[in-house]
Amino acid sequence: MTETDDRPRMVGINHVALDVGDADEAEAFYTDLFDCEIRGRSAGAVFLDMGDQFLALSESDGAGETVDAHRHFGLVVDDPEALDRRLDEAGVDRLDTPGFDFRDPWGNRIQVVAYADVQFSKADHVLRGMGLDLDKSESAFAELAEKGMDP
Repeated sequence: MTETDDRPRMVGINHVALDVGDADEAEAFYTDLFDCEIRGRSAGAVFLDMGDQFLALSESDGAGETVDAHRHFGLVVDDPEALDRRLDEAGVDRLDTPGFDFRDPWGNRIQVVAYADVQFSKADHVLRGMGLDLDKSESAFAELAEKGMDP
């Protein structure tokens, strides 16, 4: 007799929440760097749309007080070179990593990766709804195929 595993499976991330010192300043910082819509606002918070996911930026008195060298979230973009130019224009320093890491004004570390190069995938109908036509690199397709998730 086989026991069934009753643990729920992690399916994805609905949103990432970051502490910021000022929601309006955070909105200006992130919308200057990224082409995104405002999903909503509440007292002391702004929510940036990423199709079927969002980034929640919430005011906190302790924002920026504790900067962890390793804690971060990975953000997938369609055009990392365009972000590189925007970061230069905004005077945002990159971290000394092999990747494409930077910190926002409150010390939140963001690791940027190109959609084409990672196994993370948006459903075709979500990409269409976002007005995007993106493809994957051979290495990303190989990662997906190893898991039986090839298109």
